Amino acid sequence: MLKALRGDDLADFDVVVLGAGPGGYVAAIRAAQLGLKTAIIERDSVGGVCLNWGCIPSKSLLRNAEVVNLVNNAEEFGITFENLTYDFSKAISRSREVVDKLTSGVQYLLKKNQVELIEGTGKLTGPHELEIMENSRKITSENIIIATGARQRDIDSMPIDHHVVLNSRDALNMSEIPDDITIIGAGATGVEFAHIYRSYGAKVTLVEMMDRIIPNEDSEISESLKKSFTEREIDIRVGVAVKSIQASNGTALVTLIAKEEEHLITSNKVLVAVGVQPNTDKIGLEKVGITTNNGFISISENMETNVSGVYAIGDVTGKMLLAHVASAQAVTAVEYIAGLNPAPLDYQLMPRAIYCEPQVASFGMTEAQAKDNGIETQIGKFPFSASGKAIALGHTEGIVKLVIDPEIGEILGAHMIGPEVTELLAELSMTKLLEGTTTELGWLVHPHPTISETLKEAALDSTNEAIHI
Repeated sequence: MLKALRGDDLADFDVVVLGAGPGGYVAAIRAAQLGLKTAIIERDSVGGVCLNWGCIPSKSLLRNAEVVNLVNNAEEFGITFENLTYDFSKAISRSREVVDKLTSGVQYLLKKNQVELIEGTGKLTGPHELEIMENSRKITSENIIIATGARQRDIDSMPIDHHVVLNSRDALNMSEIPDDITIIGAGATGVEFAHIYRSYGAKVTLVEMMDRIIPNEDSEISESLKKSFTEREIDIRVGVAVKSIQASNGTALVTLIAKEEEHLITSNKVLVAVGVQPNTDKIGLEKVGITTNNGFISISENMETNVSGVYAIGDVTGKMLLAHVASAQAVTAVEYIAGLNPAPLDYQLMPRAIYCEPQVASFGMTEAQAKDNGIETQIGKFPFSASGKAIALGHTEGIVKLVIDPEIGEILGAHMIGPEVTELLAELSMTKLLEGTTTELGWLVHPHPTISETLKEAALDSTNEAIHI
């Protein structure tokens, strides 16, 4: 609910948002839509890391990789040519053009909704007050939403020099493909860049401390991606730790430890894609007395901190480091402020998407997690090798795997690897939201031939009624 300042003071704004990433700008626009006088403070470019140096430019490069792979396999479609050349610098330039277009769009939306965009570094000086550090401007607000995001964590054993040893932002600016590159971390960022660089012909070594790549995904999906990457001659090292990285004369020496034995890798470049830390330093949290946990801001289900009238959303909360989660938290916080009583977010059901080739998409419990929690399940699967559309496209790797409550057919989790599976998440998420079951999903007539038919068949497979397998 809207909270008044103490005494008879009149605040400058109803809502001030600190940070204009996918959480911040969504919060500002939604607040303005609800009739709240709103401002947003941003020291860099609107859109945050996701739009400027993460989700969007990387997806642009992944599209380039898709085109390169299609061209390289053109003979399969009866198309041949000579003297094929690649210019990765143009791929980088195109990605920046995409970013510029979208950041301009966000600026337009803020202006259209009469949100005041304040350029500068904001710092809390009280539960209802911020200061712009560059000009000492004081701003008061009945409610403050912290959306300052996160950045790559500094790790002593992996010093980044931004020339040989890179972070993801450096990689998105690198205009030439290295001859060989070692990527530390096989989560979403690591496997996406591994796919990009291998598509352009680089020798790629992918290093992961856990016992499998994309370790947060279902083990069967991880194994399927490992098989695909191995066939493409990506060198995968799992269950290993990085002892040190030493850069000298344009070359990096990476020392790995596996089972107390050291292994050395030499590469032209090293991309460090592990670990983040919240941007909670130097924003005045200690001045206000806001509680944190390992640096991340602690929040209630309505995104409010322990200090009344101060909220936090997005990566700075450490809940899930995903742009769409930040946006969902933004709407929840603002609608709570406006007194609309939004439903609590279920983080376990938040969709997750990885855009390498083949794509990976999921939500909910894995089969192993269900077993660990003593939950009985049925599994429904359908391989893309049996999909007419996938065969026609020439992309038959992967499966759809549904984890299902055997009593009522409720979808507990969905785990997919294959062509455009990230686009299939919406249907499954809607089925879950509307309390649908595999009965409805299997009964629903899907258009033929489409990739979406795999969902119907996987649902039917859970009760041994699949038609096409």
